[in-house]
Amino acid sequence: MEGFAINGPRIVTSFSLFGMKVVITETVTHSFYIVVFVFLLCLLLTHKMEKLPRKKTQVIAEWAVTTVDNLVENTMGKSCKKYSPYIMALLVSSALGSLISLTTLRSTTADLNTTITWAALTFLLIQYNGLRTKGLGGYVKSFFEPVPFLVPLNIISEFSTPLSMAFRQFGNIAAGMVITGLLYGALAAFTNMLFHIGVPILQIGLPALLSVYFDLFTGLLQAFIFSMLTMVFISNARDEEPDAV
Repeated sequence: MEGFAINGPRIVTSFSLFGMKVVITETVTHSFYIVVFVFLLCLLLTHKMEKLPRKKTQVIAEWAVTTVDNLVENTMGKSCKKYSPYIMALLVSSALGSLISLTTLRSTTADLNTTITWAALTFLLIQYNGLRTKGLGGYVKSFFEPVPFLVPLNIISEFSTPLSMAFRQFGNIAAGMVITGLLYGALAAFTNMLFHIGVPILQIGLPALLSVYFDLFTGLLQAFIFSMLTMVFISNARDEEPDAV
């Protein structure tokens, strides 16, 4: 375990732009890999689409779109189906950002900058919908409800929403990364102590099982939770009940 350390994302390169220092971390590069992968996947699934789907790739593409549309409609209402692309982007980015660790690359969701950016976008959508549906007067009035002296708490509540969303996903993914790293280090130390060999044979098996939980199950679960919270908060800001199905 000697020398074991948990660090933030590694800096790949940096440069100066208009007098400002721009730092490119592995989170940025790994996010770029995900964007390229999703782009190529979309090209594959939508290649030569037909009016009546016969190819499995088109069936998969239509199933994914329909599933997200139904999820948005059931959670937010029919009038909010325009948010389906945003929810789909959140689901895919979050899931792949966590699952990329299965390829030995660092998860993009283990970087607070990633999750807090998504949460900030959701926060802007919440405020936009609140202003749009209630008007400026109704929006301001909502902070004085149910009683005026709760204004400070209502304001804190608004800003705590994106922060809690960001830290929830970041904390779960980062914690899994730390636990897995500690386990790998401990198994390597035990191997050296018990067998006095340089090959960490005790690392075979158990870390892989934990990786299935922390990287696969937790990653997919957190992606779903983040997307569901986004839909619920935006829907609440509109003060609309989901339409009957």
